[in-house]
Parts: sequence; structure tokens; C-alpha cells
Amino acid sequence: MNKSIVCILGLVAASAQAQDSSNLILTSDQQQNSPVLENKTEAVSPNEAATLLTEKKAVIVDVREEDEWNQQHIPGAIHIPLAQLNSRLAELAPYKETPIITQCQKGGRSQRALLVLKSLGLSKVYNLEGGIVAWAKAGLKTE
Repeated sequence: MNKSIVCILGLVAASAQAQDSSNLILTSDQQQNSPVLENKTEAVSPNEAATLLTEKKAVIVDVREEDEWNQQHIPGAIHIPLAQLNSRLAELAPYKETPIITQCQKGGRSQRALLVLKSLGLSKVYNLEGGIVAWAKAGLKTE
């Protein structure tokens, strides 16, 4: 538990340093509206995420490691391992007006990624409930 807290605090601190140069801070009038997301706090189900992805109303960011990504991933997801999130933040710039759904194996790392992105001022960030395990159990397509 203490290691997780230290890791999260380290990520948040590093994220805060990158905030000034990220240009990813959103204002409420820039964000896309989606009926699925209107009443959501921080989590979306696999089926909700699949609908949003198909309708191009959200983007999924897979924060797992390279070997996990190579074994199985969600079609159309962006792969940025959690440890590289700060250094590769610019890759999310084209999606600054789009809700972002973070995703990992079961939901732990993606929750940390959500905290990092929110610490940078992004307000429309959601975690995929149950990660890719739940996505696959729901019968949704993977590559």
C-alpha cells in the first residue's frame, strides 16, 4: 500500500511539472458531450466504453506494458504505458477535447493514470471498469 501511495505521489508530482507545457488543460466548453458520460463520475463499463469508442465520442488509452499490449488489446486504443505517460503526454494533444478512458489489465494502473491526467487539469477522464479482462468477458473485440 505504501509503495502504491509513493508511486502515485511521484506520478502526480512529475505530472504537475509537465502541466505548464502540456497544453492539455480543457475548459468545460471544449469537451464533447455524451449522454453515456453525463452522470458518470470516474468509471465506465466495457459496453459503455465500446459504444463511446465506436461513436468516436471517447478515446481509450491502454496503460499496460508492451508485452501485455502485444498479447491482446482493444482495437483503436492508444498504447502509452503508465511509466511513459508524462513523457508521451503530447500524443494525447489531438484528443484534448475528447473524453479519455484509461484502461489496463484489471483497473489498478488505469486508475493511477486517471489521477495523473486529472492532476494535469483534464476533467473528462474515466477508468474502464475491470480493464481488458472485463472487456473480454463482455465478449467485446480484441486484437
